[in-house]
Amino acid sequence: MPIRLILADDHKIMREGLRSLLSQQPDVQVMAEADNGRQAVALVREHKPDVVIMDVTMPEMNGIEATRQIAEVAPETRVIGLSMHPDRHFVAEMFKAGARGYLLKLCASDELSQAIRHVMAGHCYISPTIADTVLKDYRNILPKDVGSPTAMLSEREKEVLQLLAEGKNTKEIARILHVSTKTVDTHRRQIMAKLNLHSMAELVKYAIRAGLTTLGN
Repeated sequence: MPIRLILADDHKIMREGLRSLLSQQPDVQVMAEADNGRQAVALVREHKPDVVIMDVTMPEMNGIEATRQIAEVAPETRVIGLSMHPDRHFVAEMFKAGARGYLLKLCASDELSQAIRHVMAGHCYISPTIADTVLKDYRNILPKDVGSPTAMLSEREKEVLQLLAEGKNTKEIARILHVSTKTVDTHRRQIMAKLNLHSMAELVKYAIRAGLTTLGN
């Protein structure tokens, strides 16, 4: 199966250049093109592509907001941010929005195929040109709660989250924490509301990603 892809950039010449590069990849199929973020979201709803190459700055709706909406309507679609400048703010905001990669336009000819294959394999991709800067200044790039919505949880809610993720039922958690089952149920509802989770499976996956538990627990 080919990698199904959408190009989103407000400069036609840039889209043509990217399409030309991708035409050299026999397993990549460009499904559609968008010249603004709003159109990109609509095309993702229609085509459900594997990857979107998303210009960060576009009219009507910027790439950051478009990426955020795509993460909601098509979470399996991987977004790779595209920018002229290695601006730390844009890098941080794109990854906060749900992007899986960030690529500089000046490096696209050399890195585009690699970036696509990285995100398709489940990894993240950052242009090596800016990777050192991002890593060195990581603490300054993101607020302390970015990437860790658990900062919104109370200490007791974190305890309940971990126990739920480890497979404990309501009665077991109530016994361990010396609280009522009603209190545990209240905590669970609050946790899922704060983290925007809608099932136990999502809750377990989140707890693992957040480092609160592991598959081995």
